[in-house]
Amino acid sequence: MRTTLVKAEGAGNDFLLGTGKWARRLADDVELIIGLCDRRRGIGADGVLAIFVETGDRIRLVHRNADGSESSFCANGTRCAARAAVELLDCPTELVVATGWAEIRAVVRDHVTIELPAPGVPSEMCLITGEGPWHGQRIEVGVPHFVVPVEDLDAPIIDVVGPVLRTHPDLGDVGANVHFIEAVDDGAFAIRSFERGVADEVLCCGSGVVAAALLSLARTGARTVTALPRSGDRLEVEAIGPPPAASSRLTGPARLVATIEPFD
Repeated sequence: MRTTLVKAEGAGNDFLLGTGKWARRLADDVELIIGLCDRRRGIGADGVLAIFVETGDRIRLVHRNADGSESSFCANGTRCAARAAVELLDCPTELVVATGWAEIRAVVRDHVTIELPAPGVPSEMCLITGEGPWHGQRIEVGVPHFVVPVEDLDAPIIDVVGPVLRTHPDLGDVGANVHFIEAVDDGAFAIRSFERGVADEVLCCGSGVVAAALLSLARTGARTVTALPRSGDRLEVEAIGPPPAASSRLTGPARLVATIEPFD
């Protein structure tokens, strides 16, 4: 397999992506991952993606966060991996990406679409913090998410409470990715995301977009919705069946930015 290290991004969610020998290093070397993802002393990324070709139209993906922890699923990472498989490894434009959560079907065109299995059953929660109570829903889309509707995404309190909720004890030992959503025109919603393993706000979290979209679609009765993450991109989510307990399709931009040759 071709050995390559590239920078990739999907709707502003950025990754270091490796094939060949780089895939093996990014799958296993936690110290290396932390160093490379450091935005001051390394290259900088929200996480890393290690791609292994299993057959002509099937790849296996290992995703690790910027802190080196392994994650069972990353939707934007999966879309970037599908793009890389087509552009770097000569895979067909319709392929399967085997993740730690599920086998994900992907279609690579101008944008990349992935089809996700049904999520876990959502549960209403109220998390108490020093900044007050926060009402939302916890739902698993490969990884746990906590979705909180708000009236103003730009309220300063969100910068404060986002990191606090991410590790709230009521969410269990693993915590959750935390998302604040605000309804906008035409039934779309804007979203801000604070991810586990990154310990910061990210410009987009793909599985968080799906989690928020399925909850939104369950309220409105619609089948499709547009999500507007902090990156300024647009992602489309389509429910395949009655939401929120529905499989879904996520479509959005994913591109390879640059080939990287770091010093050892």
